[in-house]
Amino acid sequence: MVDHAQVSPVIERPMRPMSMARRVRGIFGRDWKIAYLFVLPMVLLMAGLIFWPFISAILMSMTTFNFQTGDTMQVGLRNYQRLYTNSDYLLSLSNTINFTFWSLSIKFVTGMIIAMILHSKLPWRNLMSAIMLLPWIVPEIVTALAWKSIYDPLFGGLNPILQGMGVIDKPLGWLSDSNLALGSVIAVNVWKGIPFFTLLLLAGLKAIDTELYESAEVDGANAVQRFRYVILVVLLLSFISTFNQFGLIFLMTGGGPSGATRLYSILAYEKAIGSLQYGPGSAIALSVAPLMAFLIYLLSKYMRHDERAAGVQKKGVGHSIGKFFGGVFSAVLDVFFWPFDMLNRGFEKLGLSLRRRLTGSSQKPVFKPEGRERMGIGMRILILLPIMAFVLFPFYWVLITSFKTTTQISQRQSIFWPDPPTLHQYQELIFGSPFLVWLGNSILVATVATIISVAIAALAAYALTRLKFLGAGLLTTAILITYLLPGTLIFIPLYQTLSDMGLINSYGALLVTYPTFLVPFATWVLIGYFRSIPVELEEAAMIDGASRLYAFVRIT
Repeated sequence: MVDHAQVSPVIERPMRPMSMARRVRGIFGRDWKIAYLFVLPMVLLMAGLIFWPFISAILMSMTTFNFQTGDTMQVGLRNYQRLYTNSDYLLSLSNTINFTFWSLSIKFVTGMIIAMILHSKLPWRNLMSAIMLLPWIVPEIVTALAWKSIYDPLFGGLNPILQGMGVIDKPLGWLSDSNLALGSVIAVNVWKGIPFFTLLLLAGLKAIDTELYESAEVDGANAVQRFRYVILVVLLLSFISTFNQFGLIFLMTGGGPSGATRLYSILAYEKAIGSLQYGPGSAIALSVAPLMAFLIYLLSKYMRHDERAAGVQKKGVGHSIGKFFGGVFSAVLDVFFWPFDMLNRGFEKLGLSLRRRLTGSSQKPVFKPEGRERMGIGMRILILLPIMAFVLFPFYWVLITSFKTTTQISQRQSIFWPDPPTLHQYQELIFGSPFLVWLGNSILVATVATIISVAIAALAAYALTRLKFLGAGLLTTAILITYLLPGTLIFIPLYQTLSDMGLINSYGALLVTYPTFLVPFATWVLIGYFRSIPVELEEAAMIDGASRLYAFVRIT
């Protein structure tokens, strides 16, 4: 009898269909439910008060309003075509280019000099660094009023100083002379922008030192390359803000005299808000949009460079474009720094020549190390003193003027010191004007706008750094673009939107507008903050039973 091996049949279990919940999680991400709730306020704000006004501006720029019939007509691209034959627009574009080029050049050179001096061994370095940052904290309206007072041909402080030094022989109208006005507002923009360049370039120099000291294997090339990234980001950010400058110049000159300081942003305001020609005004504002879009694209590439380097990134067209313009920028920097390099080599050769004459040898030092160090500190302070005087003089001028009476100011008594000092102006301000009401308005708007902005930004930043959901990368890019988007491109449709909502000349307009521009910046800052907090802390709390909302509130 033959035994046959019995093989048990294999029972195949039927595949369980994937549940709807798992499918949804697979499409929208693991944390999509709470993530979309967290980013919803941000998305509504950006869509309603940034992207929609921008789209409205594009549509509006293709229309014109007939004041006789009261009809709005579609004109296609004719508003844009007329710009390039319009003398006012061409002059404003020329003014904008000149203003941007000279402002950027002077701010960059001055900021680099200050950063290098503050980065070296220097007594009271922290105090001097704080002084150099003072212009940054001054509101734009205060800056404009202070410098208008300094530039005043009759009662200002600049003409007496230059006359006393023998530079000029009669008072000049710094803001009323068409040959001097643009240079005068450039000087104010430089004063206001020095802290930005100094702070970021100083941070770049410190980063170079940290990298060189921490790794003995590094030969310095990577550190220098990173510093060039810092310079590029600083210049692009400053170019965008300077090219779209509006408030400072509008407050000081209103674009005058005879259009000498009228930038394209001021011309757009005059057309749209002043003359109610929203179509041509929007066309003027959007005429530089392609340039801004290109610069924002480059800047976003460089600002997200480290983030993208952390993962595996395909080198596509965007990478090639960024690499090409990075090479072009490096070449421009080499050309820019060439005169300084030649000047430095010239000083070195002069030093060697003097050393040979004084000591008979090019190797033997003229001074002892202590003497060389003291001489170096003295030279750096000597270079820094006129810059510090330029930074501090407006503060001094405003302070002493506040202790003068109106009679002392009008009669030019003791121009640079109140004689005698008086509290008359402060008494008039507090008891003779609704100053406390104005102060209350400022505190109210600042407090509420800050609370709204931080609350919305914190929710969105937490979701983008901690939660997994569909669209996170796109939203992060949109936030960065919104942060870099010049207000000049959307202020016309935003004004019209607020007018349609009946919010003009009300708290509501301010409480809506300020978060519009504050939230993207606050979100970008908070993204960096949340990334610095170890995720293990939240995971441990959630293992112990804490909810995601509790981890957000308590842990972060």
